Amino acid sequence: MRAFITGVTGFAGSHLAEILLASGDEVLGSSHFGKWGFGVPAAVRQAVKLLSWDLSEGADDTVCRTVREFQPDAIYHLAAISIPSACGGDEPTPEALAINVQGTEGVIELCRTLGYRPRVLLVSSCYVYAPVSPASPFVTENSRVDPQRAYGKTKLMSEVLFQRAIYDGHLDGMVARSFQHAGRRQSPRMILPEWIRQFTMSADEPIRVVCLDTHLDLTDVRDICQAYRRLVVDGKAGTVYNVGSGVDRRSGDLLEIIQQVASTRREVIEMEPGFRQHPIADISRLVEHTGWKSLVPLEQTVRDTFEYWRARLSYEQGMDS
Repeated sequence: MRAFITGVTGFAGSHLAEILLASGDEVLGSSHFGKWGFGVPAAVRQAVKLLSWDLSEGADDTVCRTVREFQPDAIYHLAAISIPSACGGDEPTPEALAINVQGTEGVIELCRTLGYRPRVLLVSSCYVYAPVSPASPFVTENSRVDPQRAYGKTKLMSEVLFQRAIYDGHLDGMVARSFQHAGRRQSPRMILPEWIRQFTMSADEPIRVVCLDTHLDLTDVRDICQAYRRLVVDGKAGTVYNVGSGVDRRSGDLLEIIQQVASTRREVIEMEPGFRQHPIADISRLVEHTGWKSLVPLEQTVRDTFEYWRARLSYEQGMDS
């Protein structure tokens, strides 16, 4: 299979490229700056042809020509501002609208120029759902959508554009509503790398966390990316799929796993104590249609993330010396 990935140099994009290449796929990718980040395997860097594409400006002639010549069987649209806090507060920033919404429109327009219909997967988010209660945290794809914050609003806008293009016959596509995932190369602004980075930067400083009683659905990024490929192969056109573990995890339990893997215990400073409930994925549809299941235990995700941050901090310290 020939696959085009937008946002290929990002956290999930680079893992998806790695998985597709291991499956025998040929990969073309795009990113805003056209550069790989730290820790991406050399084999991926060498095998993936990389395009520089600013999604906020639409697909220029070079992008359109390169993608047409490549003739992808599948397009994975991952490129986005994916750090929720970077998209604004209650309402999206102009940049978030330009990249997350207009960028999706640009991908749709690119697909319309190809002259045929590849399989297209739009990666959306669990944050399109309405708030959930502790008594009923699980959401199906038919649960009410009512995003409260900017990031979720941009993702829902993207879904509307995408589904309209499918309805109009322009796309053969599906939507993946992804829940939280973690692993190597993730931004330290996210929960797992943020905590692990603190452990690796100092041997005795207290660990600062926002909240120890946050409940969320957390999956290894490699399992998430395996689900993306399975959806492109086996998913039904026009269908929305939850992609997550289907397990309610407590942040305090995650911190306990981190301390066990680190073989050390630290003082913990909880800055905003309280209870927070994020949506938990009902993945019945994903499993029924694709046979997918999560394989990587959370303990392995934690170990791999520790390994990554030790290597990255060692590299950064070497650059500074």
